[in-house]
Amino acid sequence: MAEADYDWVIRGGTIADGSGGDLIEGDIAIAGGRIAAMGEVSGSGREEIDARGRIVTPGFIDVHTHYDGQCIWAEELSPSSSHGVTTAVMGNCGVGFAPCRRADHDMLINVMEGVEDIPGIVMTEGLDWDWETFPEYLDKVAAGKRDIDVAAYLPHSPLRVYAMGERGAAREVATDDDLAMMRQLTADAMRAGAIGFATSRLSIHKTADGQAIPTFDTDIAELEAITSGMKDAGAGTFQVVLDAFVGWDKEYKVIERVIAASGRPATFTLASGNDAPPRWRRVLEMLEATNAAGGVANAQVMPRPIGLIAGLELTVHPFVLCPSWAKIAHLAIPEQVAAMRDPTLRAALLTEDFAPGHPFNELARNWRWLFPLDDPPNYAPPASMSMAGQAEARGCTPQEVAYDRLLATEGRGLFLAALGNYENATLDSAHEMLRHPYCVPGLGDGGAHYGAICDASYSTYLLTQFVQQEGPLQLGLAEAVHMLTAKAARAVGFTDRGTLQVGGRADLNVIDLDGLRLHLPEVVRDLPAGGRRLHQRATGYEATIVAGEVIRRFDQSTGARPGKLVRGAGYRAA
Repeated sequence: MAEADYDWVIRGGTIADGSGGDLIEGDIAIAGGRIAAMGEVSGSGREEIDARGRIVTPGFIDVHTHYDGQCIWAEELSPSSSHGVTTAVMGNCGVGFAPCRRADHDMLINVMEGVEDIPGIVMTEGLDWDWETFPEYLDKVAAGKRDIDVAAYLPHSPLRVYAMGERGAAREVATDDDLAMMRQLTADAMRAGAIGFATSRLSIHKTADGQAIPTFDTDIAELEAITSGMKDAGAGTFQVVLDAFVGWDKEYKVIERVIAASGRPATFTLASGNDAPPRWRRVLEMLEATNAAGGVANAQVMPRPIGLIAGLELTVHPFVLCPSWAKIAHLAIPEQVAAMRDPTLRAALLTEDFAPGHPFNELARNWRWLFPLDDPPNYAPPASMSMAGQAEARGCTPQEVAYDRLLATEGRGLFLAALGNYENATLDSAHEMLRHPYCVPGLGDGGAHYGAICDASYSTYLLTQFVQQEGPLQLGLAEAVHMLTAKAARAVGFTDRGTLQVGGRADLNVIDLDGLRLHLPEVVRDLPAGGRRLHQRATGYEATIVAGEVIRRFDQSTGARPGKLVRGAGYRAA
C-alpha cells in the first residue's frame, strides 16, 4: 500500500473558513497538526472523512467558561467539547483557585460554591492544591491531559485575598502597598501566560454563605492599578461582569477608565432585560464610542435567554425555599413526590412565601418568565407557556401550574427560568446584539453552575436556532460561524486560531447541519465525590479535531487528549 500524503483528508465539504466570507466546496488536508492544503486535494490521507453534504468549520472558541477546577480533575471539558468547542477560556468573573495560600483554600471554595454553584465537597475532593502562585497553577494545568485547549485569566478574588489576606476578603480598601503588590503579581501572571485579568462587580454574585464576594464594588482605582500590570507586561485582556443593576452610564465608566489606564482591550457581559426599556442599545453606542476613540472593547452576548434550569434534582426549584420543603428536602425524588401528593403539604407549599436564601433561588419563582423545558428543549417559548401564562388560561395560580407539572412528571420535569435576553418573549434583542461588530457570543459558563445552568451548548443553539430556522432572525452560515470562531478569538486576543487557512492550526469541525439537534439537559454524576452536574448532548457533530487529532467522532469521545494550555493570547502552547 502506498504511503499516505497526509494524516487526514476531509473530502468534499462546504467550508465556512471563519472569516465570514463566501462558502467554498472543497477538501482540507491535515499533516502534523496543521492544515497542509485546502481546495482540491489530490493526495491521499492516512485516514479520510467524507464530508459531502456536511459543513466544515474552524473549532469554536468559548470565551467564557469556568473549567478552572474541572480541567484539574477531568480530561474531558464537556459540555463545551461536545458542542464543537476546541478552545475554552476559563477564570472569568474573577473567581478561581490561584494565587492562593493554604490557609485560604476554604475561602476560595466558599466563593466558587456561591458564585458558580460548584459543590464544596467536589472542590475539596477534586483539587490537590499543589500550587500557590498563579504561574504554578498554570504549570499544573499545562501538565494535565485534556481533550481541548484552555487559556486562563488571572482572577481578582484570589489575587485580592493573596495580597491583602482577611482585609481583602472583607472588602477593605487596598493600600498603596497592596496595589503595588497586585500590579506586580498581575505582570508576573501575564508573563507566565495568563490571557488577562478578570473581575466581577455584580451584586448578586455571593459567597456560599451569602456574603458579598471580595471584588464586589471594588474601587475603580484598584482595577486601574491591577490592569497596569498588564500594561507593564504588554499583554492581556480585561474581563469584567459589570453591575448593570446600578445603571450602565455609571458602570461603563469602569471600561473607559481601565482602557485609559492600561491601554489593554476589555470584554464584558451584556444582556437585554425581558421587559425593561432597551438599555442595551445605549451600551452599544458606548461601545462604538470606545472603539472609535482608539480603545478596544467587546461585549459577550448569550445567543438565547440567560437563565437557570430548575428541577427537584437541581440546585433550585419553585418550592426550594418554602419552609415546609425543609421537611422533605432530604428525601429521594420518588419519596418527595409521594409526600407532595398529600393535601396538607400541597396546601402549605402552594401558599408559603420563600424564606431568605441565596438570590439565585428566588429566580425560580419569576412566574412570568418560568417555562417548562421538555425534549426537544425549546429555549424560545411563547409567553403563553410560562407558569403565569398557563395559570391565566387555567384560572389558577402559577404555583399550582408548577406543582402539577412536578407531579405529572414524577418529579423529573425541568423548568427554564428565562431571566434576560428574552425581551418581549422574543430573541430579537439577542439577534441584534450578536450581529453588532463589537459583540461576540459567550456566557456559556461551562464548568460551573453544575446544578442550575447548562448553557455551554450555545454554539449548537446558534446554529440550530439562527441558521437552520428560516425567518427574520435567520443568519447566514458564514456569518454565524464567523461569530463562533474568528470574531470570538479576536475578542480575547487569539491570533493563531479561529480560521481555516493553509499553515494554520488544524482545529475544526465536520457537522451535519441538517441533522444537528440539541437534546434535553440531563443529570450525570461524574464529578469528584460523586457530585452531580447538568450535561447536554448534541447530535450532528461528525468530527471535532484539535491540533490534527480527532477528539470526537459521531458525537462520541475518541479518547484523544491533544489539548494544551495556551499561554498568553496566541503566544505559545505548553
